[in-house]
Amino acid sequence: MELVCEKYQEFMQADDAICRHPSEYCKFRTACVVNFLSKGKKVGGMVALRFDKGQGLIPAIVQDHVSGEVLMLAYINEEALEKTIKSGKAHFFSRSRNRIWLKGESSGHEQLVKEILVDCDEDTVIFKVEQLGKAACHKGYRSCFFRRIENDALIVKETPVFDPQEVYKK
Repeated sequence: MELVCEKYQEFMQADDAICRHPSEYCKFRTACVVNFLSKGKKVGGMVALRFDKGQGLIPAIVQDHVSGEVLMLAYINEEALEKTIKSGKAHFFSRSRNRIWLKGESSGHEQLVKEILVDCDEDTVIFKVEQLGKAACHKGYRSCFFRRIENDALIVKETPVFDPQEVYKK
């Protein structure tokens, strides 16, 4: 199967495909990386990830694209992945609200997706992002992983960077 880069109008065989875009953000990079990693396997124009294993959802680990810091873990369905690829902004599926959500839609702390990595079983992704705003965590911390287990207790190891009461006024 032959793939095409929309930006450079470059054609290549799926087995040989790599994203040739510069490492800085461009609106095509995320889609290219995902399409090329899938080696042409698509369902209805979408990357064929194994959403069937998790009843329509797969985990999305979110990392800072520069430091590698793990910012959060959320879940995506096919629609959230498609919206992420098309917009370049992280979208997820909320299990509690049973709907798609754009990261930062309430707080303004959006995530620009620089790269999407797919694991070997095609049932987990990593979004490498540029975190806009102060934090990824809705509790006011930069990362959702702001606590550690010490003996039998959870110990907070970070300081909040914003007040959730102020950011999420209803």
